[in-house]
Amino acid sequence: MPRGGSDLTPGEKSGAIAFGSRLSLDRLDSGKRAAAVDGFRGLVYRAYRDFGRDLPWRHTRDPYEILVSEVMLQQTQVGRVAQKYHEFLRAFPVFRDLYEAPLSDVLTVWQGMGYTRRAVALKRIAERVIRDCDGRLPRSPEHLQTFPGIGTATAGAICAYAYNLPTLFIETNIRRVFIHTFFGEHETVSDRQILPLVEETLDHTQPRIWYYALTDYGAALGRRLENPNRKSAGYHRQGPFEGSKRQIRSTIVRALLARGALTLGEIELLCSGTTFGADTILRELQRDGLVQPVGDQWCVAFTPGSSGTV
Repeated sequence: MPRGGSDLTPGEKSGAIAFGSRLSLDRLDSGKRAAAVDGFRGLVYRAYRDFGRDLPWRHTRDPYEILVSEVMLQQTQVGRVAQKYHEFLRAFPVFRDLYEAPLSDVLTVWQGMGYTRRAVALKRIAERVIRDCDGRLPRSPEHLQTFPGIGTATAGAICAYAYNLPTLFIETNIRRVFIHTFFGEHETVSDRQILPLVEETLDHTQPRIWYYALTDYGAALGRRLENPNRKSAGYHRQGPFEGSKRQIRSTIVRALLARGALTLGEIELLCSGTTFGADTILRELQRDGLVQPVGDQWCVAFTPGSSGTV
């Protein structure tokens, strides 16, 4: 594991290339281009040696445990995930435990993470792995992308970290590294422009460690520089949680977990003072597999796919 604790600042030397340097591969012949790629890899690995992060999910190669971490890391900061990760695995240590657990138990443990549809996705993944995959998570990124809640980045990360496969993927920190390093003069940068560089610089001899190092370099840049990801063509700044639809969804699910069931009138009271109607929110929560009607009340769905009156 990296040494950790040694903070570098932009321009400070970490070997041959300075931390935070900008590089260009344009108009280089094959020999100079290969040397520049090697230099970039050297910078990333030296930075990892100096201040790489010691994260709990990096102490496992278990595909289930890495799946849990990668789904948690979608739209949630590392610090919050680190606090919840072991709690979730204690409650549901393996795929079968998650498969057999009531959705209400899964959502209870998930509380505090936000974006509860991810918990539903994890449970649906566990059900499919047990029923269709003999209890084993597939090794193919293309196969993984057919599972709920797993997109290109999550599939690639799972295969790299669990199976040490040289997959190609872009996530927030990786995007930050490439935009800052190779696209300094660009106003807007798409992932389509970045991906060929991800492929060219990938260390095929140890993809797992390479992506650890690359994401940690991106995290370090994010702490020291104005966010390069603002140049990303897909950049979207998330609005505040207070007063948002995410907040009212969370409030309703939390109340259902605490009380078991609520009438429409009680849910309307929870929505009062907001711009969101109870009917609209309930339809969305039902579509996401989180709630279902039971007679004239609403409760947490019995299974993630439940819908309709029972």
